[in-house]
Amino acid sequence: SALAERAQQLAQRWQQAELEQALSAHPRIGEAAQGTAHEATLSRQEQAAMQQADRDLQLAMRAGNQAYEARFGRVFLIRASGRSAEQMLAELQRRLNNNKACEQQETLAQLREITLLRLKESII
Repeated sequence: SALAERAQQLAQRWQQAELEQALSAHPRIGEAAQGTAHEATLSRQEQAAMQQADRDLQLAMRAGNQAYEARFGRVFLIRASGRSAEQMLAELQRRLNNNKACEQQETLAQLREITLLRLKESII
């Protein structure tokens, strides 16, 4: 619990540089992570709901990803673990209405959630 608390404190300091580093290798939601690295394996597991979604939902996510990248200049990041494909798409569509500053804060919050969830899963 002390490690998790300290990780939470450190994650609260993250800003644009940490976000750019994390997103540099992040797969698009709905596209399978490539490779055999541990991070790719985790991404595939976390996004399993999207991989099992019907074709129409996957196409909507692909279109949403393109709109998001055109608007914000980076891939859409969301804690996929525990969310259905419909929930991920709804969040993408909602966040497309954010301004850039608000979206950066939401993306940082998602990055923190992902990181802390993975940390907890690796030490339990």
